[in-house]
Amino acid sequence: MTHVLIGKKAPHFIAKAVVNGEIVDQFSLDHFNGKYVLFFFYPLDFTFVCPTELHAFQDQMAEFVKRDAHVIACSIDSCYSHAAWQRTPKNLGGIQGIEYPIVSDIHKTIAKQYGVLKEEEGIAFRGQFLIDRAGIVRHQLINDLPIGRSVDEAIRLLDALIFHEEHGEVCPANWKAGAKAMKPSQSGLATYFSR
Repeated sequence: MTHVLIGKKAPHFIAKAVVNGEIVDQFSLDHFNGKYVLFFFYPLDFTFVCPTELHAFQDQMAEFVKRDAHVIACSIDSCYSHAAWQRTPKNLGGIQGIEYPIVSDIHKTIAKQYGVLKEEEGIAFRGQFLIDRAGIVRHQLINDLPIGRSVDEAIRLLDALIFHEEHGEVCPANWKAGAKAMKPSQSGLATYFSR
């Protein structure tokens, strides 16, 4: 059963993860306090849509780094499965070249905490959570299994959050970095529509 985490502290966990090709026993989002985090779930290692997503995030990693943001993936597979998948070449369906951490949620507790566990199959939906520097969830997206997500949209949302924090203005529909925003008031809306 999904639930809304917007405005709440990102659920805490300590789990095994694969980081820089090595298995780490005590991985936590606490290590990223003061940074933006894009935390996403995918259903399973060695599947089909999943490697396209993991590679798509890696392909845009410079954009996340530029924004002082960290990408972290998670699935219900073991850390050994993650490590094996990471050693598998891209042309064989693997994720060789992925540099960001991949968390092992083998007990399915993290997916439950984040409200993305597909109980009847024991795997996670494609959940995505944008977490601010204070550890608060500011955006949440959950796709069904066959629907891959947009990394460009994830970056746009990160830009909107950063812009709002820096300027206090709000970002209207389809806002992109460099576009006009508005003051969060009736007069701000009137000014925006009069442009």
